[in-house]
Parts: sequence; C-alpha cells; structure tokens
Amino acid sequence: GNLSRLEALSLRNNSFVGQVPSSFNSLSLLSVLELSLNELTGSFPLVRNLTKLSALSLAANHFYGTLNPKSTSLFELRHLRYLDLSQNNFTSSLPSEFGNLNRLEILALSSNDFFGQVPPTISNLTSLEELNLHHNQLTGSFSLVQNLTMLSVIAINHNHFSGAIPSSLFTMPFLSYLDMGDNDLTDSVEVYNSSSTLSRLEYLSLGNNHFEGKIIEPISKLISVKILDLSFLNTSYPIDVSLFSSLKYLVDLDLSGNSISPASLGSNLDIPINLEILLLRGCGIKEFPNILKILEKLENIDLSDNIIKGEVPEWLWKLPRLNTVFLSNNSFNGLEGPVDVLVNSSVKNLLMERNYFEGAVPILPLSINNFAATINRFTGRIPLSICNCRSLTHLWLPYNNLTGPIPQCLSNLTILNLRKNNLEGSILEAFYVGASLQTLDVGHNRLTGKLPRSLQNCSSLEFLAVDHNIIKDKFPFWLKALPNLQVLILSSNKFYGSISPPGQGPLGFPELRIFEIADNKFTGSLPPRYFVNWKASSLMMNEDGGLYMVYTKRTSGRLSYMDTEAIDLKYKGLSMKQGKVLTSYATIDFSGNRIEGQIPESIGLLKALIALNLSNNAFTGHIPLSFSNLGKLESLDLSRNQLSGTIPNGLGTLSFLAYINVSHNQLKGEIPQGTQITGQPKSSFAGNAGLCGLPLQETCFGTIAPPTQQPPEEEEGEEEEVLNWKCVAIGYGPGVLLGLTIAHLIATYKPEWLIKIIGPNKRRNPLISLNLSNNAFTGHIPLSFSNLRKLESLDLSSNQLSGTIPSGLGSLSFLAYINVSHNQLKGEIPQGTQITGQAKSSFEGNAGLCGLPLQETCFGTDAPPTQQPKEEDQEEEQVLNWKGVVIGYVLGVLLGLAIAQAIASYKSEWLVKIIGPNKRLSL
Repeated sequence: GNLSRLEALSLRNNSFVGQVPSSFNSLSLLSVLELSLNELTGSFPLVRNLTKLSALSLAANHFYGTLNPKSTSLFELRHLRYLDLSQNNFTSSLPSEFGNLNRLEILALSSNDFFGQVPPTISNLTSLEELNLHHNQLTGSFSLVQNLTMLSVIAINHNHFSGAIPSSLFTMPFLSYLDMGDNDLTDSVEVYNSSSTLSRLEYLSLGNNHFEGKIIEPISKLISVKILDLSFLNTSYPIDVSLFSSLKYLVDLDLSGNSISPASLGSNLDIPINLEILLLRGCGIKEFPNILKILEKLENIDLSDNIIKGEVPEWLWKLPRLNTVFLSNNSFNGLEGPVDVLVNSSVKNLLMERNYFEGAVPILPLSINNFAATINRFTGRIPLSICNCRSLTHLWLPYNNLTGPIPQCLSNLTILNLRKNNLEGSILEAFYVGASLQTLDVGHNRLTGKLPRSLQNCSSLEFLAVDHNIIKDKFPFWLKALPNLQVLILSSNKFYGSISPPGQGPLGFPELRIFEIADNKFTGSLPPRYFVNWKASSLMMNEDGGLYMVYTKRTSGRLSYMDTEAIDLKYKGLSMKQGKVLTSYATIDFSGNRIEGQIPESIGLLKALIALNLSNNAFTGHIPLSFSNLGKLESLDLSRNQLSGTIPNGLGTLSFLAYINVSHNQLKGEIPQGTQITGQPKSSFAGNAGLCGLPLQETCFGTIAPPTQQPPEEEEGEEEEVLNWKCVAIGYGPGVLLGLTIAHLIATYKPEWLIKIIGPNKRRNPLISLNLSNNAFTGHIPLSFSNLRKLESLDLSSNQLSGTIPSGLGSLSFLAYINVSHNQLKGEIPQGTQITGQAKSSFEGNAGLCGLPLQETCFGTDAPPTQQPKEEDQEEEQVLNWKGVVIGYVLGVLLGLAIAQAIASYKSEWLVKIIGPNKRLSL
C-alpha cells in the first residue's frame, strides 16, 4: 500500500538483517523511526528527506562507519529531539555539526568506538536532558556540559576523560544521575557548601579513576545521594566509613578496592542506617565488620576478596532482610552457632567459595536459590535436607571431599557442579521431560554404571562433564537429540565401541564446542563427513555469542557474579584447568583410545578450533591438508600414531600455533620452516626416522640424496655393517673426475647448484645448522667457522678431526648447540658463554681436551694430548659394500665441484667449499 503519509514507524526488536531500504527516505512525513534491536548493518542510512523526524533510534544493531557531515544526512534533521545510536560499531570523532541539532533532548551515543574530544559545539544543545556517551574512546576534559543546565542524566563512564571534575556539576539544578567512572580523572573533588542544598544528585559514580587528595569529605556534603559508587579510587589513604553518616538517604554504597580504616568498621560508630547494599570487596579487611549489626535494612553484602579469618558470626543470619551474601576468597573456617544456623535465614544467594570451611555441608535456608562453596574442605555426604530447598536452582560444591551418593532430588536443578569430590554410586537418573538442567558436572569422582538415558529429556542441557569416573557404557549417540549441547566430556572412563554413528555420516552434535573423550576404549574409524555440520565450531569464535548459562552475568541488587564452569583440558601439551570454556575455547580431544583409519579432511571445517589432540591412537594415512584452514589453532597433538607422508607446509603458516607434537609416527621429508614450528622442541618431531630440518639436527639434502636413516636396534643385536674405506675410495676417484667435468660445464658465477645439493637456504640466507657427524673427516676444524655468525647448531662428532677448537667459535652469539665429541681434538676448550654452557657429553671422547665444561683442568700448553689406544681386536677384514662405493662417489663429486669452485673463487679452505659459504654466497 501507499505509506507516503506514514508518521510513525516502529520495527523494534525483530530479526531484520541487511541494510535499511533507501525507500524509507521517501516517507517525508515520518516523525518517529524506531529500528532498534535488530541485525541491521551498513553505514548511516539515507534520511535526508525525513525533515520532520523528531525521534530516531538505530540502537543495538550493527551499523558501522563514520558520521561524516559531508556524506551523512543526520545533521540536516533540525527537528530531532531524540537520537539513539548506541550499541553499534560507529568509528569516528564526534563532528562539530552535532551542535546544529539544538532541539535535542536525549542524545545516546554509548557503546560505539567514537574517539577524540567532545566538540565545543555540544554546548549549543541547551535543551539537552540526557547525555549518554559511555563505553567509547573519548578523551579530553569535560567542562563544556556545565552550560547545559537542563541536564538530568550524564553518563560518560568507560572513556578516557581526564583532568578535574568541574565543581559546577554539583550545582546543576536538575542533575540527578552522574556516572564518570572508569576514566582517567585526577585531582581532588570540590563541593561547595551551597551544593548541599542546591544539588539534586541521587546517583554518583566516580570509581576507577586516579584522584589525588581526599575526596570523601567533599562528597559527604551531597546529602541527597542515594547510590554512591567510589570503588577502586586508587587513593593512597584509608577511607573512614563514618564520614558517610551525613548521607541519610544513602541506600547503596560501593567502596570495593579501597583501603578501609579498621577503626571505622567497629560496632559503636555511626553509619547510614538505611543502607540496603554495601560492597566492600577487596578492601584488605581482616576482621568481620561488626558495624553491620545495626543495618536492619541490609539486603546485599559483599565481603569477598578480603583476609577475614575465623567463623562467620551467628548474628549475620538474623538480619531480617538479608538476601545475598558474598564471602568468597577469604580465610573463613566455619559458621558460628548450631548446625542449622542458616535454616531460618532469609538468604537466597550465598557464595562462600575459596575458603577453609570444613565439616559437613551446612543445612541451607529453605529460601535459598544459589549456593556456591567451591574449593573448601567440606566432608561427609550431601545432606538430604537439601531436598527441602524447593527454590534451589544453582548448586556448586566442586573441589571438596564429599562422599556418598548424589541425592536424586538434585535432578531438578538448573546448574549442578560436584566436580572433584569422592562421590560414589550412579549419576542421577530421574531427569523428567522438560527438566531445566543446563549444566551437569560430576567429573573426578568415583561414579559407576551408565550414563542415564533420561538425560535426553533435558532439552536445555549445554554442559555435560562426567570425566574421570568409572562409567562403563557405549558412546551416547542418543545425546544428539539435545539441540543446545555445547560441551561433552567423557574422558578417563571405561567407554567403549565406535564413536562413528551408523551410516558413516556426520556425528550429529551441531552446537559442540568442547568434545573430550580421551583415555577410554573407543575403537573404529572416523568417516570422511564426521565433522560436517558442526556449526558452533565452524564459526569463528564469538560470532554467535557465548553460552547462555555457563557464562552468564547474574545480578542481585548491584551485586553481580558469573556462572562459570572450569574443566581440565590437555592443552599445549599440559593438563590444565580451563575456565569460561564456552566463550573462549573450541577443543577436541580423542587421545588415548584405539581409533584407526585416516583423519577426515572435514576437520578443516572447524575454523574455530583452538586445541586438537588425537595422540595415542592408531590413525594412519597422511596429515590432512585441510589443517591449514584451522586459523585459530593453538595446540595440535598427533603424536604416537601411524601417520605417514610429509608434514603439510600449511601448518607453518598457522600464526597462533604455539604447540605441535607429531612425534613417534612414520613421517618423512622436511619439517615446514614456519616460525611457530621451528621454535618447537626436538622432542615434538622425534621418532620419525624420515624427518629432517629444524628443529631436528638432521639436515635435509634436497631431493638428490635423502638423509640416511639409522637402522633400529634388533632385540638380539645384529652385526653392524662395516663401511670399508676401500669401498669409499673406489667410488671416490671417479666421483672427483665427474665433479670436475660438471664444474667445467656449468656457467661461471652460478653457485646456486651447490647450495641446492647441500641443502642450505637461498644465497641471501645465513647458515643456521650444520651437521657433519658420523663421517671420517680429518684435519683441523676450519678457522672460517667463526664467520658463520648466525650458526645455531654445529655437530662435528664421531669423525677424526685433530688440532684445537678454534677460539672464534666462542664468539658465535647464536650458537645454542655444539658437539665435537669422539674426535682427536686437544688443547683448551674456548671459554665463550655459548660453549661453556654445553653438556660435557659434547666434548667427550677427545683425550687431549681440557677446560670447562669438562672436569680436566688445563695446565698450560706443554701437556700433550693422550691418544686413544686402538683396539687390538679390531677386525682386519674389510667388507666390500656397495653403499660405501656410492658414498665415496657422492663425496668425490662434491670434492670435485668444490675444487673447481675454489679455483674460480681463489679460496683454499676445504671445508668451506663443502658447505658452500664463500662470501659471495653470504653464508
């Protein structure tokens, strides 16, 4: 139909996506346009023709870009009285053209990325009543608003405003709400005596700033204040609570994060008796504040993160309106009074985590909703009296020493966490259809039996952890009926059988983020489409929000706490506790089972995956190339399988990969040389006879001569093959001749061929690793080694080298590993830091060597080195071996080429020619 005469349009709180249609600009009579709480995107919409618009709300969408006056029609809407652009992604400074909207009464720009100073033209908005700029990146002072005398609300918290607070703010005639918390405000606060009668301020928040001097006394003059947040003021002096006694209307006081004068918490001092909420978190309080006794209207008290010892006094539970008590992170060891001291209390939320409470779990008030006693010393059984608490929805008792069975009545809860106790028996069985259960964590107990099939009635279940118990069952494919399941942890039980669903299709848990089934007896293989349709792990993290219940902010008055679950993950090679798992992690752990076959390429679809552990199984085939799609991957463990082929080069490009372990497989070829891989320990690649390249010591020699593998030791011990020097010589002569011939044919000044044979990087890259061990090299160690400034690893062990170790090696600052053991070297070991820090074994088998790190002390140069005696029973018969001929032939070719290169380059050192580092090659 024709909407040209439409005056008001509200599309609030729908699921509209995309950009605002340009046709909206034709609704010239429109005065109200409400588009908030949708999924709209794009830059600021075209509204140039909506000249009669008085109210515009684009709040809580995904609009982005700048508010450029030349391209945005916003500042032509001269009749605007209400403008709300909050909770979007606008990024720009605030244009001075805001001053043109001089009829504005409400301006909300909060929760964007606006930056810079507030323009002076803001003072033109003389009709402004509410100004919301909080949660941006705004800077500078905030003195301009003192001219806006109609303001009743100023919210500029969570910015970077600096300087002093204008004292005139406290005399503004209509100002009732002022939030300047979480800025960089300094200096002291000045409140004139006249302000006590002129001010209408009821809400004042100045917390998380950097004030200097005393500010409590001036604020105590603002007698109309009802809610006062002075948390984390960063002042250097203790706060005297009695200074607030003049604030007769004060009902909510937050002094968290400040030092409180101990004397001001005594029972005989004055305090605003109308207080309903008192927050004293992290104030260094050592004794329970007796001043609370007189606060009969007190509803919420937060004493967490202090150092209070002893028992919680019995009188606390007799306060008639008490609703929420936070006692976490102290040193309490018990509750004063009888075992049922809490029964008649009105408390609904009781948090006493991380203390030293011991004995039996207290009998809870019948009114209790939430009870948390994580990490204490409670013992005995969970009391059956808990079944009388019909309002209980959240129960946290992990990390205690509880025993016995789990009461069946707890199946009615929303969150149940009993992790790391000594509970026995079976898991709860009576989960009825429509049960509200969202989190069930009973890991690390002694539970037996099977997973209760009634769990499939819990359609809201999001977090299920039963790890480290004695549960014996098949894989619970029936849980795929739960549409919201995001965490499934079955590790370290006695689960068995296949984890592949019938029909070789996808597993069927589309919302899974955490999938831990390690250390069971699962068998079978994974079909190619196993990881298809895992929506939650395929999305990049946080694109679809966090888990509703596992990490949800809950409030009680102005107190808030987080429902968090922590689990034990094998992450980056370690077993560690991880909290806030659903907003931070997407992990898979299949380790310690008997799963075989190939790793499905479909695993590359899980782009949000952060940790993957498939170790200690029987996987075969190649490492999937699709691993290179896992751009968020931080930890990868494929060790102790039967994987073959090469390591995909794409793994070297994963910039977040901090841990990788592919040890004890059948991999071969060069290790990808990405920064994240070469920084790993050698043990991460050990047990793969065909692997070469950093961080291993085995140098890759291109495709011409693959590295020779050490034969495995036979249990009964086979005779070693003897490499006869005559065999080497047979191939050596023809090899030299062929090398000289090839060198003559190759164009002059083209040395790249030699580099490709011996395996270093291109000519501009310095030599980092050199391994010439287990050969028959003779003569001295070349002095030119001191020119290899970037050398990190040098292995010359098990040769016949003689002479001294060049002192220049001690000056190679990058040299982290050197091994010259089992040669005929003599003299003092150079005393550079990089050498003396090596193991003694790196120099053993050289009878003439002395000095650190060996124990042999050097006594000058007159002591000749003792020669190694030859074994009398050494075999005289030499075995003619074709491998020796080949090796001699290759060495001969290399020597021939090196001689030719030496002639061309006028260099004479033989070993420099073998490794190729003439100065033109920059090695």
